[in-house]
Amino acid sequence: MTEVKIGKGYKDMAESLFDLLDFARSATLKAVEGISESTADVVPEGLSNNIRWNLGHIFSSLEHLTLGFAGEPVQTPEEFRKFFGSGTKPAEWVGEAPRLEELFKLLSEQPKRIRQKLESRLNEEVATPFAIPGLTLKTIGELLAFTLYHEGIHVQNIKNLRKLSER
Repeated sequence: MTEVKIGKGYKDMAESLFDLLDFARSATLKAVEGISESTADVVPEGLSNNIRWNLGHIFSSLEHLTLGFAGEPVQTPEEFRKFFGSGTKPAEWVGEAPRLEELFKLLSEQPKRIRQKLESRLNEEVATPFAIPGLTLKTIGELLAFTLYHEGIHVQNIKNLRKLSER
């Protein structure tokens, strides 16, 4: 595995990638620190989603793009697909979405669980590559790296939604 120079020592790429996952998740949780249930549900005019949707989507996407593609069991509650899948939006929700407490718990525990399951498998090719326009991801490591980019986009969305919702 490729080594990355960090300070005076070296880390292997797997360790660096999982450290980045921990960093990204810390940023996500910090962005919603102290948020109320009502603020998490505000959908500003002209937008489709709220903070709660972004949190659930981050969890679900990481779960499916890593563990799911690696052939491991995913721990996404069944109702999460209808609430947080791509293309869903709170205006179309039927039933009660998970509370923030549940989302925070799931988000907090997820990186450690994914590291335990996949740390030694990052170079492994997945059965079905994940393709989006301009990019095809073929290994577990590539998928994990992509989720860091994906989470960063949604963290910025959360920060923007929070500013709009708390005005």
